[in-house]
Amino acid sequence: MISTEQTPAIETRLRVVSWNLWWQFGPWQDRAPAIVQTLRDLDADVIGLQEVWGEDEQNFAALLAEQLGYHHHYAPGAIINGVRMGNAILSRWPILKTDTIQLRSDGKNEELRVAIFAQVDGPRGKIPVFCTHLNWQMPHSHIRQMQVQDLAKFVKANKGWKFPPVICGDFNADPVSEEIRMMTGQTTAAVPGLVFHDAWAFVHGAKVGNTWDNVNPFVAKEFEPDRRIDYIFTGWPRPDGTGHITDCRIVGNAPVNDIWPSDHFALLAELRY
Repeated sequence: MISTEQTPAIETRLRVVSWNLWWQFGPWQDRAPAIVQTLRDLDADVIGLQEVWGEDEQNFAALLAEQLGYHHHYAPGAIINGVRMGNAILSRWPILKTDTIQLRSDGKNEELRVAIFAQVDGPRGKIPVFCTHLNWQMPHSHIRQMQVQDLAKFVKANKGWKFPPVICGDFNADPVSEEIRMMTGQTTAAVPGLVFHDAWAFVHGAKVGNTWDNVNPFVAKEFEPDRRIDYIFTGWPRPDGTGHITDCRIVGNAPVNDIWPSDHFALLAELRY
């Protein structure tokens, strides 16, 4: 006889943030304390960061981790005027293992993008966290589609988790783009059978959630339209609700002591864990 009783849904939560920190652009030394304060106030368990600078033996991820009391994994990609730009994952809990891959380009528009992985040793089970940053130019959808394929293969290669994978990133693509549709299964998946929930859309549907917004004076200087280009993706939740998205909101969208922390707004998602 098959039982019809449902497993009670998990009530505890995992707080995840994704944020592009805008490298050393703009008044970056003035912005740094605003970034620290914003992250401290958010008090996330796991943080995926893009455009994280690294110079000589220092990188901003390590400095943030030290100030906030986090563990971290940092991997650089591009080098601009001798200063590295990469991705980072910060975690409240120890990181057991890490991995990094280079993402493809078309041979003409190489931006040295990478994707990184950290297996977080959380108190209720290991958490697979990925972070990436795709090519930025609007005509580069064909490159971003290749990069999404690389990312999906990277996620699959690091399979073996009970908690659904969490992917943070600046994808530089609108939700209706082919590359995002590949992630969410609205078109042919990058890897057969591997698709993800878009946390913002899961909670808010088609509601506007711009992370690149002209209300931010750093964005207004670029003369570009408002867009939603930053994402937190998750794998399908487990029968007990593990990994189920319960909330997603835009954060980091206000100045701190009159300084805007970044040109991008951040995302905060809460998942059952």
